[in-house]
Amino acid sequence: MAVFSPAPRINGWLILPLAWLIVTLLSSALMTAMYLRIVFMPVLRHLMFSDTSALVLPWLLSLATALLVCLYSAWVTWIFCRRSRRLPRHYIIWTLLSVLLALKTFAFTPVTDGMAMRTLLIALLAAVLLVPYFKRSKRVKATFIAP
Repeated sequence: MAVFSPAPRINGWLILPLAWLIVTLLSSALMTAMYLRIVFMPVLRHLMFSDTSALVLPWLLSLATALLVCLYSAWVTWIFCRRSRRLPRHYIIWTLLSVLLALKTFAFTPVTDGMAMRTLLIALLAAVLLVPYFKRSKRVKATFIAP
């Protein structure tokens, strides 16, 4: 008679990638709210959508990026907590997208170089550590088995 052994729980080192995912979800939701604030404040809305404003396209791209990151992070968090077998592949994609967004921040966003560099280094360090872990770890393969 076969004995059913459930998949390991999400604990140990897997808590760190989940925590980073949740922090990214919260920060992207905050960024989305900050971009949407322009629509609800009459003075900002008038400045943004005036005839001479060249800020509409960058604003729309930033809003769309923040919204997509928020939605994708929410979905990856959902499949992480459900221990879906799709998670390792999507977590790797999500991590690499975080690196791309950090590069975009470093190159195009008017923030201090120190802040942009810190964001880029954290994303690169996470990618260097987590991508091989999610690809090769027996613990990951044993935990994320649900359909």
